[in-house]
Amino acid sequence: MQDDTAPSRHSLVIVEDDPAFARTLQRSLERRGYTVSHAASPEDLEVLLAATRFDYAVVDLKLGTASGLGCVQMLHQRDADMRIVVLTGFASIATAVEAIKLGASHYLAKPANTDDIEEAFHKADGDPDTPLEGRKSSIKTVEWEYIHATLAECDFNISEAARRLGMHRRTLARKLEKRQLR
Repeated sequence: MQDDTAPSRHSLVIVEDDPAFARTLQRSLERRGYTVSHAASPEDLEVLLAATRFDYAVVDLKLGTASGLGCVQMLHQRDADMRIVVLTGFASIATAVEAIKLGASHYLAKPANTDDIEEAFHKADGDPDTPLEGRKSSIKTVEWEYIHATLAECDFNISEAARRLGMHRRTLARKLEKRQLR
């Protein structure tokens, strides 16, 4: 006989290439009752999806040289009801829009804690009372968002992005070194 008072365990996959961060997040989510698997790349995720069904997913936007957006699409195609949260240290309007279009439920900028992630899993509807007047974007923020959008369009190929941006590849590389894509 099943104990109805026992918390139900939900399956969750973390798609993250930083092993230390993935391990910390995994432990935290396991303490909250989730059964957690980890994939470090889109290829690892494909292997996991062949054998396991997940209720939730946390996907890093930048996975080494790969984009997490492909993982969002893969997860959503597998199960349209899966709650997918994109977590990134480099948030931009362009990637947020694409993530949502590809099936993500929410898009969170790092640093985000386990409470933020779990809240995003359970927040199904948008908030019509969200203030329209947010913080004004600085020129540097607008430039960075434009650079990131161009990088995403080029599948993070620095040479091609530099060509499209009209700058030398080394100049773009220096800008990227100053502001890590995580």
